[in-house]
Amino acid sequence: MFHPRRTLRALLPPLVAGLALTALPAQQATAASTLTNGGFETDGSGTATPSGWSEYGDTGASYTESGGRGGGHRLSHWSSSAYRVETYQYLSGLTPGDYRLTAWVRSGGGQKSAHLALKNCGGPEQRTDLPVSDSGWIRIVVPVEVTGNQCTVSVTSDANAGNWINVDDITFAPGTSGLAVKGADISSLPKSEAMGGVYRSASGGTGDAVALLRSAGMNYARLKVWVDPADGYNDKAHVLAMAERIKARGMKLLVDFHYSDAWADPGKQNKPAAWAGHSYGQLKKDVYDHTYDVLHALKAQGTTADMVQVGNEINGGMLWNEGSTDNWPQLAGLLNSGYDAVKAVDRSTVAALHLAEGGDLEGTRWWFDNAVSHGVRFDAIGLSYYGYWHGTLHAFQTTLDDAATRYGKPVFVAETAYPFRLDSEDALENIIDLDSELVPGYPASPTGQTRWMNDVASIVEAVPHGHGLGVFYWEATWTARTGNGWDPADPSSGNGWENQALFGYDDRLLPATAWFRHR
Repeated sequence: MFHPRRTLRALLPPLVAGLALTALPAQQATAASTLTNGGFETDGSGTATPSGWSEYGDTGASYTESGGRGGGHRLSHWSSSAYRVETYQYLSGLTPGDYRLTAWVRSGGGQKSAHLALKNCGGPEQRTDLPVSDSGWIRIVVPVEVTGNQCTVSVTSDANAGNWINVDDITFAPGTSGLAVKGADISSLPKSEAMGGVYRSASGGTGDAVALLRSAGMNYARLKVWVDPADGYNDKAHVLAMAERIKARGMKLLVDFHYSDAWADPGKQNKPAAWAGHSYGQLKKDVYDHTYDVLHALKAQGTTADMVQVGNEINGGMLWNEGSTDNWPQLAGLLNSGYDAVKAVDRSTVAALHLAEGGDLEGTRWWFDNAVSHGVRFDAIGLSYYGYWHGTLHAFQTTLDDAATRYGKPVFVAETAYPFRLDSEDALENIIDLDSELVPGYPASPTGQTRWMNDVASIVEAVPHGHGLGVFYWEATWTARTGNGWDPADPSSGNGWENQALFGYDDRLLPATAWFRHR
């Protein structure tokens, strides 16, 4: 395990001496069309200016040291006092076109800014912030269009005393990246509006929440569907009405089938009351008929679903006990009934399978290995990833990358969220309400929420071979409204998630919606 304090204490003497170094000229005179010394192996440890690279600013805070990701060394930024430093390399003679910078990074967090950038490439500067990860390496990418035969690769820290980053194995090659899905679950919205919920722009003007989110850059909406919910919401009729609003704004639609009358998740997968006592053979027909019914009605009104989840967080299966993972042949039959119904309505609709615990590599492998061996059909893999429950960002990236590679399917984050504050707006204690529950480096603040979303998006963007589809935020519009609590059977139940919505306690759109404008 990486121990930054031990490493940095050992480096204090050379670092202090290095602070006297002055900034180098603005660019290397020996520019090349390929990146030089991207692994920082040429010079060994303690080199203030790595071969092929230039530096600007507080140059003593940038140096090579042992402990690389791939080889024996890495680039580090650190100083015992506040610093601003850029380590950069100027490339020329480039053929115009799309390029992608890839690098492996670690960061202790706390900086005003720590990012990789591609600039002076002929168009707008492109940058990707370093996620906070103080032990495991994380891969991030930066795409750019080169239009003028040159480009500058930059590693920049604007940091407080003691902040540090590691960077290694940088490559610059033809390619591109970005996210097709920048979405959110807004299933709570119709009930919120019925209970008097108000939604405002960042400047305070009231508006339609769907339009406000769309104007922020959201391009995909997720809606759950229950079979016969106690409060009448999240049923077929409400999904149909919401789909019209979503499609009218030019957004795509993901329909999330729970196959239950209320919440389905790893802890509960209860059959709808109308299906209780049905045989396994009848349950397969129930799944098909219900899935087909909702999706066919959507298509008939001109709002065809673009993606469908056959089940919600089905780590333990669905429709217990018949569809438990204790009986994979039966679970496979139920899942394939859902898949067949999706394709019977529209072959182009993406059929996804959704698990929770997005940082659990072994659990995800176990589940999908079983699914594949039992002939389960699916087009994409969705994972829930809540950083305060599901492991580190490094574990999340490892699981996501492995799923995409191992099963040859595109992957996406079906759910993630982060608090912008800890206190509650209603009488119910929030799900996350203590500093000790937070992900280190990500405070419960508008800034912390924004950083979380951008960093999760950057990790999905970096999935190899462009297999990272995107991210859905959960639950963007579930603000505190009397009557719109967690239990559809109890009008007095509260909301433990209002501090993780994308609208604040003043009902205004929060800064974290900026993540919808991720590439």
